[in-house]
Amino acid sequence: MKLGSLKEGGRDGTLIVVSRDLARGVRVPHIAPTLQRALEDWSNTAPRLNGVSEALNRSTAQTIDGHEVFALDMAALAAPLPRAYEFVDGSAYLPHVERVRRARGAEVPESFYSDPLMYQAVSAGFYGPRDAVLVRDEAYGIDLEAEVVIVTDDVPHGVSAEDAAEHIQLVGLVNDVSLRNLIPNELAKGFGFLQSKPRSALSPVFVTPDELGDAWKDSKVHRPLLTHINGEWFGAPEAGEDMQFSFAQLVAHAAKTRPLSAGTIVGSGTVANQSTDKGASCFAEQRTIETLRDGKPSTPFMKFGDTVRIEMLDADGKSIFGAIEQVMKRQD
Repeated sequence: MKLGSLKEGGRDGTLIVVSRDLARGVRVPHIAPTLQRALEDWSNTAPRLNGVSEALNRSTAQTIDGHEVFALDMAALAAPLPRAYEFVDGSAYLPHVERVRRARGAEVPESFYSDPLMYQAVSAGFYGPRDAVLVRDEAYGIDLEAEVVIVTDDVPHGVSAEDAAEHIQLVGLVNDVSLRNLIPNELAKGFGFLQSKPRSALSPVFVTPDELGDAWKDSKVHRPLLTHINGEWFGAPEAGEDMQFSFAQLVAHAAKTRPLSAGTIVGSGTVANQSTDKGASCFAEQRTIETLRDGKPSTPFMKFGDTVRIEMLDADGKSIFGAIEQVMKRQD
């Protein structure tokens, strides 16, 4: 099934079930008012939501369980989780890490191949899929990061990777916005990201893993992640290739010393492949490729007015999660 949230009903939006073709939706207040509430009682709400999804996909009824079926307007959607209790972002694609380090003459520590990189990102608010990205100054170095995310139910402290897979309930996309020129000084302090990692944007809908069919295997999504910048193709690396750590391993890593609350979002990190033939998922990656090839980067970071589109298509060329479509805009 596919789930989204409307920009109504307060900070956490209003939960809707969305048709497989992303054309229609229906509110489900009799099941859960918000996606967060649904996730907190997932064993009870998921079967009921799935029943609504099946009814929505098999008929053209104007109402389901007494609630109106309406045409879906992407601009009316908030992020599926407009805010979350936790967002932890990994860096599971080591080709990206290896290239970045090689470009600055540094080795990849051996531990990176057995212990995931992860940081705690902004979760207090997410942009909707059509919201502008607001930044005060282009000099900050505006970048996108096209990633896959999963959402958990309640995850116990110290869960194994094998058991963690059972706690992955939803899958989606994120534009993990980065301000590259602020990162070096922050990391030099030895205390991690803060100002360099503002709010991110989530895809129009999240889907249950079964919705992905054969594309969901070993707790990874095996489809290309497609990015366009100002309408031009930028990259489409395969999300299932070269992912050093599966989402189950990332969840287990995050839960090593604490439980995770229902609604926790876990990011894959920038999708990247060993081969650069499929382009990039962020400007930092593209600039690194140019540095290794030419001795210096030639692609600038994003400017105000630039647009980004991030999407994943199924084997039939149909959008799975809907597209994140955003413009970079000056924060007044």
